Amino acid sequence: MNQTEKRCWLIKELQADMPEYGALTIPETPEEQKKLLRSLMNVRPPKPVSEAFLQIQDEYLREESRLRGICDGMTLPGVKADGRISLWKGDITALKIGAIVNAANSALIGCFIPCHACIDNAIHSFAGIQLRLECDALMNRQGHEEPVGRAKLTRAYNLPCSYVLHTVGPVIQGRVSEEDRNLLASCYRSCLETAAANGITSVAFCCISTGVFHFPNRPAAEIAVKTVREFLEKDTRMTKIVFNVFKDSDLEIYQDLLN
Repeated sequence: MNQTEKRCWLIKELQADMPEYGALTIPETPEEQKKLLRSLMNVRPPKPVSEAFLQIQDEYLREESRLRGICDGMTLPGVKADGRISLWKGDITALKIGAIVNAANSALIGCFIPCHACIDNAIHSFAGIQLRLECDALMNRQGHEEPVGRAKLTRAYNLPCSYVLHTVGPVIQGRVSEEDRNLLASCYRSCLETAAANGITSVAFCCISTGVFHFPNRPAAEIAVKTVREFLEKDTRMTKIVFNVFKDSDLEIYQDLLN
């Protein structure tokens, strides 16, 4: 099967798995087909799936990743102050690195809003439905929502990175408190500690808690850079830290703080 045939096969399998979406017509254009497939993957609850589905899904997603382009995070140039730290503007799901950081919600099983623009949605969409299944198993064993400021480690499945670190940042309502600042710092520190404890020596951070969680971008970046630098001063296991940004405004903030 080519990519179009695999995409349509996956859509039909998901429709059969979720009959409430069975009446949806498969669009003619590749982009609309991709949106429908992603939407169905986004809304699918964590439940068992066939090996045949996973095989076709994995083949499809890995080829899509190749076609979108993969960036080797280990080759990114370091900043002048510390060669272990890099700044990169792009799609974090395209990074080949030890682990990428997902700004998750407290349920920790991904975003269920079809094609939502959040990083949680993108990571789960391009990793494949196995990621939601692993996260669900973790949360069932834990028995309660994920606290703010901690980190969970999972496999990355069809992403070019090896692992995903999931962390829940503080949600800002009104002014940023000292507790909010401490919790955001704990997100970065917990990710680094979890990575190092599991033999992962390279990590790419997104801008945790900014965007829909409303942490102001500049203070969030200041906390991120300060926490990472403090960790690197004490721990030599990390060989590469990437601050990944998606907006030009965040790029300018991190350029100022790092250089």
